[in-house]
Amino acid sequence: MARKILILARECGSTMELKDVKIENLVPVACRQSADVEAFFKDLKGFDADFTAKLKKASKKGNKLKYVATFENGKAITALKEIDSSHPFYSLAGTENSFCFTTQRYNAYPLVVKGPGAGAAVTAAGVYADIIKSVNK
Repeated sequence: MARKILILARECGSTMELKDVKIENLVPVACRQSADVEAFFKDLKGFDADFTAKLKKASKKGNKLKYVATFENGKAITALKEIDSSHPFYSLAGTENSFCFTTQRYNAYPLVVKGPGAGAAVTAAGVYADIIKSVNK
């Protein structure tokens, strides 16, 4: 997610680097420091109650939790956010991606681009396209 927002920020004229993106990691620090995969999943279970509480809190208000990246005023951030049903990302499912552009022209109604993310079929199509390009060189 951080790399995606970095690419978009650069397309907007920013010269930022990945280290400049504030990443509120979805995976708790304790889990990222786990000794191995088995320990990771064991450690992650210790956070079930925290994530369940966040989900219940959002659900009670009719909201959803989404991991969102933003680029505003020269700053890029990725974080888990609680969003309501009016948000363009509310209806995303599975591996879908969406980009929402709010500009001077698209202020009242942001420009929304939505499509498949890096699911198995999309990734396979990308790899296949790369192979075809390589063969045709």
